[in-house]
Amino acid sequence: MTPPTNVQPPVDANAEEIRTLLRHQASTVTVVTAPGPPAVGFTATSFTSVSLSPPVVSFCLNLDSSSWPTVAAARHVGVHLLAQHQQELARTFATSGIDRFAAPTRWLTGPEGVPILDGTLAWLLCRVVDRVTVGSHAIVLAEPELVRSPDTGSPLLYHRGRYTGLAAGSDGWAGRIAA
Repeated sequence: MTPPTNVQPPVDANAEEIRTLLRHQASTVTVVTAPGPPAVGFTATSFTSVSLSPPVVSFCLNLDSSSWPTVAAARHVGVHLLAQHQQELARTFATSGIDRFAAPTRWLTGPEGVPILDGTLAWLLCRVVDRVTVGSHAIVLAEPELVRSPDTGSPLLYHRGRYTGLAAGSDGWAGRIAA
């Protein structure tokens, strides 16, 4: 059997190679919020389910982030899954040095003082159960206590360094990535 000609030889798994490889993984875009003085929020593409029994989710945060001190002390956080049309909201919460909660951001103070963003595809209010430091980041593990799930809508995704979504094909199937 002849080996495929389009296969690249393996290289050392250094930070740049890992970053390049991970750009091929599409991730759901979320905004995580935490109460404090002041309240904080940041865009995260590292949100994932860890366990269903008991329910536990996780997200990662750089230890150098301006949000880290508040998240490090928070007992509760909000995780908001953004809808495909919410690219500007994602950019707002990814921008340093601004008041992310200022207009046009719409939000209210939810249970446990957690900022809850209005109009997101879905959100979870979570109790933080652990924080694990790994290299430059912390993995935050949290148990969902309240959930607002979507009736309809498509998620905002991050893929190859840009925001994107799912595009419905002519057959109605929404399985293709659209820019």
